[in-house]
Amino acid sequence: MSLGVKEILKKHKADIILIASILAVAISVTAALLLLRQEGAAVAVEINGTEVARYSLSVNGEYSLNGGTNILVVENGEAYMKYASCPDGVCVNTGHVRYSGETIVCLPNKVSVTVMGGDSDGVDLVS
Repeated sequence: MSLGVKEILKKHKADIILIASILAVAISVTAALLLLRQEGAAVAVEINGTEVARYSLSVNGEYSLNGGTNILVVENGEAYMKYASCPDGVCVNTGHVRYSGETIVCLPNKVSVTVMGGDSDGVDLVS
């Protein structure tokens, strides 16, 4: 015996409402995060948990980090890892960061680069 569309909808009405509600909340949160994000003013470089440098995103440059194990490039208001001596290269493949709170991390070399905002200084919306 096969159920019609009406019977299926009636039987799973609560499930459909729950899924639609979760989807609506997810879309709303994503939209809010995209609309409220701030362009960063600088990047803070930490090596082994200690901040060692801070570079303005408004000044183009190429910086050797951690004795040359990583090369950070700041260009056109964005930063990216150009080179890393680590075997996996996750930090190089992270891409460009420019919004407050975005981070590039090289775990093998213990290097992290975090975009700091002008007003919020890296505090995200969840904090």
